[in-house]
Order: sequence, then C-alpha cells, then structure tokens
Amino acid sequence: MNTRRIGLAAQYGGTVAAVLGASKLHAIRHQYDFTGSTRFVWALGYAALLGLAAYALGLPEAARGRGRGLVAAASSAGAALAMSAVQLAIGVAVLPRFVVFGAALALTGWYWAIGLALEASNDRSEKRDRLVLIGSAADAATLADDLELAPERPATLLATAHPGEMRPRRAGEEPLVDLVIAHDATVLVLGRDAQDDASVVAQASALHEAGVRVRTLCAFYEEWLGKLPIADLERMSLMFDIKELHEDRYARVKRLLDIVAALPGCVALAVAIPFVWLGNLVANRGPLFYGQVRVGRHGMHFRILKFRTMRPANGTLANEWTSEDDPRITPFGGLLRRMHLDELPQVINILLGDLSIVGPRPEQPQYVEELTQKLPFYPLRHLVRPGLTGWAQVKYGYAGNERDALEKLQYEFFYLGHQSLGFDLRVMGRTVRSVVGSDGR
Repeated sequence: MNTRRIGLAAQYGGTVAAVLGASKLHAIRHQYDFTGSTRFVWALGYAALLGLAAYALGLPEAARGRGRGLVAAASSAGAALAMSAVQLAIGVAVLPRFVVFGAALALTGWYWAIGLALEASNDRSEKRDRLVLIGSAADAATLADDLELAPERPATLLATAHPGEMRPRRAGEEPLVDLVIAHDATVLVLGRDAQDDASVVAQASALHEAGVRVRTLCAFYEEWLGKLPIADLERMSLMFDIKELHEDRYARVKRLLDIVAALPGCVALAVAIPFVWLGNLVANRGPLFYGQVRVGRHGMHFRILKFRTMRPANGTLANEWTSEDDPRITPFGGLLRRMHLDELPQVINILLGDLSIVGPRPEQPQYVEELTQKLPFYPLRHLVRPGLTGWAQVKYGYAGNERDALEKLQYEFFYLGHQSLGFDLRVMGRTVRSVVGSDGR
C-alpha cells in the first residue's frame, strides 16, 4: 500500500472515529443509548459529509505549509456549517453541538497532521518514475506530451530509442540494458515494434529480473495516465468487456443509483429555477432553458436540457464547438457555468433514461458524423448511456475541436474498459473536487 492510500485510510478512518467518539462521549455524559438512537445514523451521515468536504478540497495532499492548515480548517468548518444548516432547515437538533463542532475542531488538526506526514514521506521518497521508451519517434513525442497533462502517477521520460538501435551487434552486447542502467530507469516501456523484436524482449526480461518494471505502451498508458494511447485505439476497441453491455447486474444497479441521485437533484432544480429566472430578466434575456439534440445510447437522438448561458442567435444557438471563453456566453451565463448550475436541468434527462450520472459526454449529431468518418471505431462510445460527468471530463475538460475530441476518446475508452461502481464513485468524487476547486467542467 503506497503512502497516499495510507493517508486516505487514516483521513477517513479518523473522520469516522472522531464523530463516533464525540457522540459516544456525549451519550455517556448525558446517559443515553447512542447506538440505539437515530443519532447514530445521523453521526454516520455527518462523517460522510466531513469526508466528502475533505476530498472536495483536495485533502490530504491539498496545500503545503500554512495553506494546508487553512484548507483543513475550511474543510471541517464547511461540513460543520452544512450540518448546522440541515438541522435548522428540518427544525430538529439531530446531533449535539458538541459532536458537530467538537469533531470538526479535532479533525482540523488531524487532517493537517496527515498532510504534514505525507509531505515528509514524499520528500524522502522518489516522487516520479523514471522512464525509458523503446518505440517510434511519434510514440515518444506523444508520450512526452501526455505526461505533462494529468497523469495518475507522475513520471519523467528520460530516454527514447528505436527498437533497431537496441539490437545487439556482437555476442555479449546488451545495449538496452546499458541504456536503462545509464539512466537509472525504474520503468521500461515497449512500443508495438519493440514487443515483436525477440532480442529486445530478451534484454527486457533480464531487466525485469533485476527489478525494473516492464510495460507495453498500452499498459503504461492505462496504469500511469488513465487512458489508451491514440495508436492503439482502433486495435483495442474490441479487446475489452464493457460492463454496462456485458454484465446485466452492473447495468441494473447503475441505473438504480442514477435514479436515486437524480431525485434530490430535481429538488435542487426546483429551488434554482426562480433565481435563474430572475437573473435572466436582468442580465441574460431570453428563454430559461436551452435544449440541444445529442446522440445517446445505441446512437439514439435525444434533447439535452440546460439553463441557457449564451445569447440566442436567430432564435437558436449556433451549433459550433464551444470553449470556456466562448464570446457567446453572457455575463450571467458565465456565472452559471462557473457555479456549474447550467448543467442542473439534466437531472430530468437522467430520470428519463437519456443520461447516466457517469459516462461519456453526449455530442451533437453533426460532430458524431464527422468523427465517425475519420475514426471508424468512434461509435463504440455509444454502446453505453452517456453521462452528466465522465472520466474524460475530470481528466481533460472541454473538447473545443476534433483534436480535443480524439484526446477525450482515449479517456472514454479507458472508462469503458474499466467500468465498475467503484470507478463511477471515483469519477463522481473527482467531479465534486473539480466543481469546488473550479478547475474543470
């Protein structure tokens, strides 16, 4: 188990322990049965709220120095205030103030200490894997760029070589072994041509026995970058099961969770509509909602709903690739986007079955047609229900052109090959962190 996982386990374990411990102390002092009362359930809910707030603000890694303490305090205080607001709204003190604020105060110090310990551990250990790639110049250039984006595990590309350069010229020569040792590499990555070269594979085997990790280019992309490489997209498009397609149980449970999550979203939508309507009257005159045709599961068309954020053009909005700084976005529309409220009406699409909470984002039909002509394997993404959020959204963000769409497809295919409830929750958690941190859409 790596240090980050240990830190997360300590963070969430400490959160539960702090809330339950404070609750038990209060129960002993006031002589009542804590575990046999409704306060036990509320305490677990409060612990979950504290954990969600910590994750949303990036703990335990978050910030360094004084900044870490401020983030820890903001996380705990935010959850405590949210719990207090819930109690005011329902008119019942479901948890004592000693539990709500006592646990939050204790956890501020706990979160700070975990972050400090992780920083010290990271400073003592190697932060980045050291790579040597044996492959084409195109593979090397693409990998170097991809490592600068948002890797799941940080790494540095130290050296690259063509497979032909790594073949021994005389008996006893091992140019690949020498290259890896010279750069003190921890990971050797083999492109497709290198995997077909017996002399390269033999040297890679010796390095593997010496403790160097050896990966194919595709496996490295999956483990370190959370995506599939462009060069392998077409070849790999049929080489994995898709749980939503091949496992009925997962599909049923996923749909049930979508409905459960959408119901409170409908309440939030009902609350937001009057405020958005008033904002539109002042600074965004025009229709309240914006509907646009998108391509959904099995290629079926549906109309996605959003709060309108752009100026109407001849009664409709122009069908162009959008960007974060699109000049068509009104000031109030920009505020809705920054707060991610423009997506809220899509809870209706979720209830209707057009969308899931997690999945590939649906595109407009004309873009799908264009991309399908250039990428025959592109329609594979339509075998599953599209999502309100997705792995590509939290890893890459906007797709403002065809190049971006191809980049996001690498993440979408990775998601299709790794679908699970755990992965869906991971995407949802990162989405919350992105929204709170305002670093993605």
